[in-house]
Amino acid sequence: MKGIWWKLLGPLLILYSISMGLYGPVPRLPILNETIRVLYYHVPMWFSMIAMMLASLIFSIQALGEKEGADLKAFEFARTGFLLASLGLITGMVWARFTWGAFWVNDPKLNGTAVTMLIYLAYFVLRSSVEEAQKRARLAGVYNIFAFVMMIVFIGILPRMTDSLHPGNGGNPGFNQYDLDSNMRPIFYAAVLGWILIGLWISQLRIRYKKLRDAKTI
Repeated sequence: MKGIWWKLLGPLLILYSISMGLYGPVPRLPILNETIRVLYYHVPMWFSMIAMMLASLIFSIQALGEKEGADLKAFEFARTGFLLASLGLITGMVWARFTWGAFWVNDPKLNGTAVTMLIYLAYFVLRSSVEEAQKRARLAGVYNIFAFVMMIVFIGILPRMTDSLHPGNGGNPGFNQYDLDSNMRPIFYAAVLGWILIGLWISQLRIRYKKLRDAKTI
């Protein structure tokens, strides 16, 4: 993406969602109470993570077609996605502590998240262990496609097929069904868009840094 407008829009949307998430009105619902505010912090992290991993997948496919620079872009977008996944996991654990009584419970979505993050950690290790550029791009590209498919299975499909404590899974209603007055939707969408833009910016900066560093070592 070119221009500076989206680099300004991203932080503004996040500041808006954080402030409204803390001080804006929310529905007074049994069990959830004030913890429903996690919708502004935890859920956008996962939406943004999936967007970053999808971009990484696309660049990995391009890398298999030997497009120049695609492997580096796939790697950096995956790193940003992993960062957002880590933040999503942490915010989710805080919410679980006050809603379920523990930071971690035996839940298929939590377990699937842990497995998914281990799969992507293996991607980072695999890519860093191969010196030859073309071979690295091919191996990492194929594995990244596998990692993305496994991510969808573990956090998107399996939790919906089994009993799960998560809203929107295992027969539980989603957050959108709790939001009866629709006051939360604009803040939520602002948070999702803001974090996606920040993720793009972080990835772009990392890619530019790596290119400059590699140019100096030549």
